[in-house]
Amino acid sequence: MRVLVVGGAGFLGSHLVDRLLAEGHAVDVIDDLSCGNLANLAEARAARSSGGAIAGDTGGSPGALKFHNLDVRVPELGDLLMRLRPDVAVHLALPGAGPTADLLAEALGGTANLLDAAARSGARKIVVGLDGPTYYGHVSLRDLPVKEGALGPARSPASIAQRAVADLLALYREQRALEYTALAFGSVYGPRQRADRGVVAAFLAARRAGRAATVVGDGHQTRDFVAVDDAVDALVRATTRGTGLVVNIGTGVQTSIGTMHGLVCGTPVASATRVPARDDEIGRFALSPVRARIHLAWAPWTPVADGVAALLTQPASEVEGRQVEGSEAVEGAAPGETPEAGPDAPVAPGG
Repeated sequence: MRVLVVGGAGFLGSHLVDRLLAEGHAVDVIDDLSCGNLANLAEARAARSSGGAIAGDTGGSPGALKFHNLDVRVPELGDLLMRLRPDVAVHLALPGAGPTADLLAEALGGTANLLDAAARSGARKIVVGLDGPTYYGHVSLRDLPVKEGALGPARSPASIAQRAVADLLALYREQRALEYTALAFGSVYGPRQRADRGVVAAFLAARRAGRAATVVGDGHQTRDFVAVDDAVDALVRATTRGTGLVVNIGTGVQTSIGTMHGLVCGTPVASATRVPARDDEIGRFALSPVRARIHLAWAPWTPVADGVAALLTQPASEVEGRQVEGSEAVEGAAPGETPEAGPDAPVAPGG
């Protein structure tokens, strides 16, 4: 299978590239490197050059990897996909923060450009990563863990954009016969995540620097934390399953920010530096994984405590995300990532 990964040089995208190559698929990465980094693909590129294996290799023949430094919004994307002829495109570059006009233009314009190019090139399917808290918004406590379709009020441009992207996918399926699966992710964490893109990564960076972590609010907020390997497994399954659906990728379990602080930093949340919560902050959140079990044959297998413990044992060079110096742009989409230590900071998509 030939797979196009948009945002493939970012956190979640680079882990997906590793998995696809290990299974012998041909992979084309599109990333403008505004916040992604080629260093995230270093292991995969070296392994492909030498014919060796990468971590997590399943034993299949190694796939081919090509990188294309390109913004998904440019007209040249169509010509590129006509040459590449991917079977499946995976879009992990939805913006989650920025001026409203720019955010909507990038999310909707970029996605529409990719959908047009994919349909013209004969791709059979597109898989899109959405950020669960942003997509669902402020859902009622009685609806947790939230099921697909139970949308709360949209209180940010990012929420409006992600919901509009889901509508675009349905439209292209109906009018252009381009199949899709949209995955709504919980808070994904793991190696290569930048400290300004996720609460776990932020806490880990503070621990390694020997300083107090910063917590937005009182630490009682909850999120549904998903290990990156579990998230990648869902993406791979979605390339062939779950067609025509929005599917939650979460554990169904709420973990408080205070609890996560204790797991990562080894100290009570009272030792953290506190900053006030925002008015629109989501208090509690978790995703129902029932549809994923039925339609993707997927279930999370990494308990939060085990995932964090494994992260703590890895060398800093393998864990820390590669910061792009001098850039404040949000990263091409890693669903579930947030730029601050608070759970409801503007969501950076996470490529």
